[in-house]
Amino acid sequence: MIQWRNQDDDMWEGIFQSRILRNEANQPEMFICIQNPDDANYAQRCAEHCNALPDSMLDAICMGIVKCAAQGGMVEDFELPELDNVRDILQYCWFTTLYAGNSGNGISYIAEGEGEWGEVIGFVIRNGELVYVGTEYFEA
Repeated sequence: MIQWRNQDDDMWEGIFQSRILRNEANQPEMFICIQNPDDANYAQRCAEHCNALPDSMLDAICMGIVKCAAQGGMVEDFELPELDNVRDILQYCWFTTLYAGNSGNGISYIAEGEGEWGEVIGFVIRNGELVYVGTEYFEA
């Protein structure tokens, strides 16, 4: 359930509890943003999708994040430790915002975050499918 906090004409911003992703404070609260107030129900469906990512999709997201972390970032002394499981990368990054974009063709959103290696990262879901993981998520 999204709690809408800011309902400006240009953009609505709310908070929802993520079951999978954590924010910078290692808490489950994530922001969610929409540009059209008519998309409030759609945003709820996006939050539900994010909370129910299939294992294969979550693993693919994590593998993409591992690749970003391995390439390095702005923090020179960050060294990616050996991970027992690909999902362990979620201990070294956080996600803050879900941008829900009603394309009319199924669930589509961008999840935005940052890694301890000093790089902004994100992933793109389009029509319910993972289409991109990396730093250029808005262009994707």
